[in-house]
Amino acid sequence: MAFREVTVVQVRETLRRWLQGKGERPAARAAGISRGAARRYIAAAETLGVDRAGGEAQLTDELIGQVCELVRPSRPDGHGASWRSLLDNEEDIKQWVKDGLTAVKIGVLLRRRGVDVPDRTLSRFCLERCGAGRRSRTTVRVDDPPPGTECQVDFGRLGLVPDGTDRQRVCHALVFTACWSRHQFVWPTFSQAISSVLEGFEAAWRFFGGVFPVVIPDSMKAIIETADNVAPHVNDTFMEYAQSRGFAIDAARIRTPTDKPRVERTIHYVQHNFFAGETFVDLADIRRRAEIWCTETAGMRIHGTTCCRPIEAFRASEQSLLRPLPAEPFDTPHWAEPKVHRDFHVEVLRALYSAPHHLRGLRVRARADSTQVKLFYRGELVRVHPRKPPGQRSTNRDDLPTGTEVYATRDLDTLRRQAAGHGESIGAYAAALLDTPLPWTKMRQVYRLLGLVKKWGAARVELACASALDAEAVDVNLISRMIERAKETEAAKAETPLPANVVPGRFERGPEEFKVVGR
Repeated sequence: MAFREVTVVQVRETLRRWLQGKGERPAARAAGISRGAARRYIAAAETLGVDRAGGEAQLTDELIGQVCELVRPSRPDGHGASWRSLLDNEEDIKQWVKDGLTAVKIGVLLRRRGVDVPDRTLSRFCLERCGAGRRSRTTVRVDDPPPGTECQVDFGRLGLVPDGTDRQRVCHALVFTACWSRHQFVWPTFSQAISSVLEGFEAAWRFFGGVFPVVIPDSMKAIIETADNVAPHVNDTFMEYAQSRGFAIDAARIRTPTDKPRVERTIHYVQHNFFAGETFVDLADIRRRAEIWCTETAGMRIHGTTCCRPIEAFRASEQSLLRPLPAEPFDTPHWAEPKVHRDFHVEVLRALYSAPHHLRGLRVRARADSTQVKLFYRGELVRVHPRKPPGQRSTNRDDLPTGTEVYATRDLDTLRRQAAGHGESIGAYAAALLDTPLPWTKMRQVYRLLGLVKKWGAARVELACASALDAEAVDVNLISRMIERAKETEAAKAETPLPANVVPGRFERGPEEFKVVGR
């Protein structure tokens, strides 16, 4: 199994569970990570001064970034030294598994050879590489949980329903079943995307009048990003939703309907008792009739196992034990891993957002909700932008390399101040260049003017700009030619040598001839 990076949301969930008084194992199970990983993140948080009695307010974005910085495993192949030691004995382990030896016995034999690895690592190695654990198993009936504790969720296909136009679409049902009372809620939907799933969850909590503390979902793609029998990877969006509503996620194993038998039996009942033989107008009609059916038909029947009416048992023993309904609607976030392009921007939901220029070419984690877009790199929050509609852009000047932010943001005022800093006439000439209906099209000419200052000095350019302004000639190429011609004239004068001695002029008559004699 390749190494999977623990996300920011999983780290926050682990620490949140730990601050609530949970142990390492329950916190790891709730976040979908290993116990060892949970232990490392908790230890890092304690090192940074997180107090278990201080509450969840300590879990800021900055703190989570520091925790992720402390816990940074270095495993190029995704496995540690224990796994590599097992690879050297892989053929013998395969033969032992084929002979029917258990993982415990295999561990004993390996320790005799001097190979001592954790039992969990050995079990995973036998399962993934040696073919262990694939035999048929017996089914064990599990007792019902206490009232108001668990709710199982699954998708089931209903059939074709009009979508409000001339065509029909396949409609699915997101079914919620209370494990103790068997009271259920059905949410028909055309889509199985995460937004539709969360919409169904919100409708279910309103129907039940509260939130169940534990939700057991099927390994659906909208919730489970990577299915695994031991540690499934829950979608960050759904995990955030669970955090906001205060329930824990106990995902069923892939292709294991026995992990959610209460809702699994309900799917067939919904398909044949509610949908079969009925005609619906559109999606709104089937949702309205599904809620009525859950209350008046499914809720009022005598359940074969409990021998009670589900709605009556729910209202009498479960409803008062549920968590309170959320006060505000959930702002569904969108998580992505965009790449920082060479223009120092990432694309999130068809809009562009700047990232620090030193991250160019790397991938960051982006979280977008209705108001903000947050960019994370290796667990650290690096930039926050206001949410922009598709086709627009949000650029932070600090993200651009030094010297490029003026041109990139079309900051004409800063460009004028830069020119005026070299001289009054240079500033006036730059302002004249930019005095057009489309001033940003003349920014390159101002940059050319600043380049002449750098090449020839401010004094020469100031004199040329003053002369050009007097003649009302606004052309940066003219300034360049004036300076070059002035330089050529100075060079020509410097090349003409002056005589060493000045020879006085000679006249036919002397100076005394021109004296005026008084009368």
